[in-house]
Amino acid sequence: MGSMTDTPALVDPRLSGVAHTVVTHGRVSSLEEAATLRGVDPSAVIKTMVVRRGEGDYVFILVPGDRVIDWPKLRSTLGERRLSMPDADEALAATGYVRGTITPFGASTPWPVIADSRLEGRSVSIGGGAHGVSITIDGNDLITAIDAETSDITRPLT
Repeated sequence: MGSMTDTPALVDPRLSGVAHTVVTHGRVSSLEEAATLRGVDPSAVIKTMVVRRGEGDYVFILVPGDRVIDWPKLRSTLGERRLSMPDADEALAATGYVRGTITPFGASTPWPVIADSRLEGRSVSIGGGAHGVSITIDGNDLITAIDAETSDITRPLT
């Protein structure tokens, strides 16, 4: 067992050519707490959601911390009528990560990524593949590194 900064995400070759900072902190109980510890606005904390398109077919959805998936928009973007959220075991099997640590970086399968367009043009903080490990990175660099498609796929929490 290596150090906490030895996660599959942090050794993902797609990160090596991109300026980024690894931030580590203890486990957090809320998005607000994560944002405070990472020194960013809650909207810059990016949640990675795994969405199931079909049997053995998933997509990563990158959602700003102050927003949630807008299902009609996402279905339209993906051209899929039926989308669902896998349970924790299925998400682990699909990504190699336990829920709460899921990130496109270092995932066991490089599923396609759809990023909310609000990630563009700002610094963001995305999960680093373990509890309390995150990666601060320019949103545009992130989108390029993981070859994400961007679209307006979220709505405000409230």
